[in-house]
Order: sequence, then C-alpha cells, then structure tokens
Amino acid sequence: MKIGILAVQGDFAAHAAILKSLGAETVEVRTVHDLEGCEGLILPGGESTTQLQFMQEEGLFDAVKKFASSGHGVFGTCAGAILLATRVKHPEQTSLGLLDMTVLRNGYGRQIASDVVSGTTKLKHEPLEMVFIRAPVIENVGPGIEVLAEFDGKPTLVQQGRVMAAAFHPELTGDTTVHQHFLDVIGASIPETSSTRP
Repeated sequence: MKIGILAVQGDFAAHAAILKSLGAETVEVRTVHDLEGCEGLILPGGESTTQLQFMQEEGLFDAVKKFASSGHGVFGTCAGAILLATRVKHPEQTSLGLLDMTVLRNGYGRQIASDVVSGTTKLKHEPLEMVFIRAPVIENVGPGIEVLAEFDGKPTLVQQGRVMAAAFHPELTGDTTVHQHFLDVIGASIPETSSTRP
C-alpha cells in the first residue's frame, strides 16, 4: 500500500516513519504527479494558509478533491484537519470541504497551545495520547461524521467514509493506533493489498 504525504510543512517525516513501521510505502507529495499510484494521502500539520496557497499554485487543491471523490483515503492532522473542513473560522478561509465540520483555527489558544493530553477513543479501550500544538477546535460536525476520539467534550478525531481528521498530532506519539486505523480504512476497500500489510 502506498500512502502519499503532503511534504510542504509539518513533520511529514514522522508520519512516514510510522506508516513504514506498519508496512506501508510512502511518497512525498509536492506535485499532482506524485499522487499517482497512491491509495491514501496525509495532510500534515503546519500553517494551513501556507499549505492552501501551495496546493492552489501547484494544482493540488483540485487534484486532492478529485482524489478523495474517487474513493481514496485522506487524513488531515492539525492544519490538515483545517484544510478538510467545510467551514473554517478565525479567520475564515477556503478549504477542501471534504468533511462536514466547522473548525476554529488555534481554537485551544494559550490554555493548551502546546500540550500532551489523553482522551477517550472508540479505537481502543485505553485513553488515546494526543499532542496539541496550536491546535484547531472542531466546533461541530454534521450527521454523517463519526467521532472517533474526544477531549474536554470536543471531537478531536473524526471520520466520514474514507476521510479522517485529527485536531492533534498522532505522528508525535509512540502510539500507532490512529495511523493503523487509517490504513485499515483504506485496506478494507482495496482487498488485493491486504496481503502486504502486517
């Protein structure tokens, strides 16, 4: 299974390391051509407006929307979650609109600007470690969204079909639960690749 990682900002190398440990192949995505052959795409953290501008300039904005609409998996973390939302606040900005949710940029503010917390999750019995770095708040979600993890009464990990978003940075923990779930979501729709996964 080959997973693309938008390699503009953020710790895309950390995402790659986790995915490789789970048996997936990774490719750094900077052009539309880089998406070819990928079964999933990760939009990592960083600064969402900078990433948005880059994607628009390189033609990746429309390419990613088409990639998702054709059934491929897309997973956005922190800034990537902002890019996936249907509505972005503080301030408002254009987004891919692939997940029916409203996000508030830097919503946790100074209280949890950079912190490590634990929250409840549907993915395992134990609490899920979450690394927040100037994290967005997922204010509300539409009826088609499944909330997979929460912290302080707010969704922090959500999924709609094969599109996922995390307000935190799962790549900065030693826990592979979230990335494994993303691979499982993609693999369930691509049976022929199941033999390559651990």
